[in-house]
Amino acid sequence: MLHTVDTMYVDTSYSTQRGKTYCRHLLRDSYRDKGKVKHRTLANLSHCSDEEIAAIRLALKHKSNLSALGTAEDIKTKQGTRIGVVYTVNILSERIGLVKALGHHSQGRLALWQVIARLINQGSRLSAVRLAESHAACDILGLDSFNEDSLYNNLAWLCRQQEAIEKRLFRHRYGDKAPELFLYDVTSSYLEGVKNILAAFGYNRDRKKGKMQLVIGLLTGPDGTPVSVRVFEGNTQDPKTVGEQVRSLASSFGVKGVTLVGDRGMLKQKEINLINDKRFHYITAITKPQIKKLIADGVFQMDLFDERLCTLKWDNVRYILRRNPERAKELANNREAKLMRIKELLKEKNGYLAEHSRAKIGVAQRKVLETIKRLRIDKWVDVVIHGRAMELVIDEEIKKQTAQLDGCYVIKTDLSTKVATAETVHDRYKDLAQVERAFRTFKSGLEVRPAFVRKEESTRGHVFVVMLAYLLERELYNYWRRLEVTVEEGIDELSSLRGVEIRIGQGTCQSVPEPTGLNKHLLDAAHINLPSVLPSRKVHVATRKKLVSERKLD
Repeated sequence: MLHTVDTMYVDTSYSTQRGKTYCRHLLRDSYRDKGKVKHRTLANLSHCSDEEIAAIRLALKHKSNLSALGTAEDIKTKQGTRIGVVYTVNILSERIGLVKALGHHSQGRLALWQVIARLINQGSRLSAVRLAESHAACDILGLDSFNEDSLYNNLAWLCRQQEAIEKRLFRHRYGDKAPELFLYDVTSSYLEGVKNILAAFGYNRDRKKGKMQLVIGLLTGPDGTPVSVRVFEGNTQDPKTVGEQVRSLASSFGVKGVTLVGDRGMLKQKEINLINDKRFHYITAITKPQIKKLIADGVFQMDLFDERLCTLKWDNVRYILRRNPERAKELANNREAKLMRIKELLKEKNGYLAEHSRAKIGVAQRKVLETIKRLRIDKWVDVVIHGRAMELVIDEEIKKQTAQLDGCYVIKTDLSTKVATAETVHDRYKDLAQVERAFRTFKSGLEVRPAFVRKEESTRGHVFVVMLAYLLERELYNYWRRLEVTVEEGIDELSSLRGVEIRIGQGTCQSVPEPTGLNKHLLDAAHINLPSVLPSRKVHVATRKKLVSERKLD
């Protein structure tokens, strides 16, 4: 446990190289670690003027009693910028290796701000610039002046550097002990417009009819931590995205002995052959039609489906069979609820026909049949006409056959029993829920839907920013979950933590107030210690687009 010994101070040193003397100023503090006094650097102040350094030294000298400076007429104080969120997330970014992976140059720092801005407010590049005006982004991250065009150009840079950045993050996280199992899944993200170059009509998981979309493939480690994300055209079928991720694993990350876990329908035989060509392994599930075919061929028997796992091998493939009783009960109740809905609709229509002699019974029958088809029970439910009334016909035999596989599922793999037990294979397939959680956060929390980008590089860079923001969201979630605070609530609370700008003559710095209440709990849970003072670089950030002047008055 670290204990502050005393103090924060400005460390100044001089060095001479080739006859020229250089001066460097570092903001440092002292702490005690296992009985030893150590020092750490909080910020590089070498860019500050002599007047600013003097002001910082004076503020630190009187930090416990700033009123002692009140006699000086040239001392001014005012509300500073928001400090809490940017400082916290910047420290977390250093911990997970994101700062190092992005780089300490201007593009890397801009990219880090885009990631942090995504966590704070899920808006456009224009809104990210405005956020930098109210948050201490430039002071903490060392950013120079920028506008929305700078951020769009930065998205293109991120796209070009994505594989290299992912590789650095991978090495930081796993070192020489890379995992042997990876999870992979695909989702889609719809668009309101039609101008995005990758947008196309395809299978829309958001159920937004008539909307073009993008397809996003996410590769994660065994615990659901994102490793790589790729963007495909909106009409790309799920299996066709697998090859890109296999290539990433083989070339970018250089891992061997990998097992790729994918959802049913994604790892078809062509993709399995590709995986085997790389000497990788797979875990996936088969579809209901495939299960029925294997039952018809005599490979499976219905009595093998039980709450306990059952394993069999056929054609050099291991199959793990199970029936989930809770899921079976849920499907049965759902089926009965649909049937009850049709009965109520039929009663309503028959009542209307009885009261309105001119009403056409054929029209009423068609509407009931359309509802039956929409509920997907038309294989065993029909409606016949008797005079001026309709009657429901239920084929009990087909209904029973439909319910035969309720709760049944089959997982298949090429892993031998010596490498993985049936329980291990089953649990790893269930781990795909981790990827589903990531996609939910992508869509609802971080607003992956690229409503403000159109170019290919900007789109890929935007989705990559969302993935990196999700890495930080996971860290914050793990730190704050015991506080019963959501990440969104925690970020909103930390946004209220502002500095106090102190001006002494021509010098300016920001004093950081001691956090209290929930802010303190959030920082303590994340093991964050705020500095007592921050430099005030006075970097001007502004958007090029002036919306106020462009608005038309009603």
